[in-house]
Amino acid sequence: QVQLVESGGGLVQAGGSLRLSCAVSGSIFSFNHMGWYRQAPGKQRELVASIASGGNTDYADSVKGRFTISGDNAKNTVYLQMNSLKPEDTAVYYCYAATVFNVDWGQGTQVTVSS
Repeated sequence: QVQLVESGGGLVQAGGSLRLSCAVSGSIFSFNHMGWYRQAPGKQRELVASIASGGNTDYADSVKGRFTISGDNAKNTVYLQMNSLKPEDTAVYYCYAATVFNVDWGQGTQVTVSS
């Protein structure tokens, strides 16, 4: 079974930065794509960013220009660099790894941005 372990969440002031990490059991190239969703209280889970095995990336409009997703296969880790954070970025962030057959999820990490 695939295991994903997130880290790097926390409390930061508006305008600050955080880097989330998602360590996966196995090569990140074994997945079609990986990425991050987030869920704020009372809201639906939304896709934040994804990276395909070929390296293509995709971002939600709300984070374009502020967030960057990247992968390090040597460390079996996917990162989400978050800059210029806003209070509306406050949410639990979940890492996922997807193949054509299955999607696995991490346990989530809380990101809180104070105004």
